[in-house]
Amino acid sequence: MLVVTTNNIPGKEFEVLGEVFGVTTQSRNVASDMLSGLKSIVGGEIKAYTKMLQTSRKEAIDRMIKEAEAKGADAIVMMRFDSGSIADDMQSVVAYGTAVKYL
Repeated sequence: MLVVTTNNIPGKEFEVLGEVFGVTTQSRNVASDMLSGLKSIVGGEIKAYTKMLQTSRKEAIDRMIKEAEAKGADAIVMMRFDSGSIADDMQSVVAYGTAVKYL
């Protein structure tokens, strides 16, 4: 399924089916938290967190696509991400956009 951040798809006309979302929440593990504490002292990328966010984004997109497929969509336009922390050890990622069907 085509997923774009733009409002339109060049050369395609479509009808809007509605909004679609994909949500995931991941928790950090104790080992990653300890290593991140050390990294905050010396600086540098915290690879465990980067990997967690990459995995979260992929999962959120996959869930959003499943919701769009259930609506009979051909594509998703205006896709965006939102994320935030829940408590001290969880990260939530949302992928959202507008499901459309080609005319």
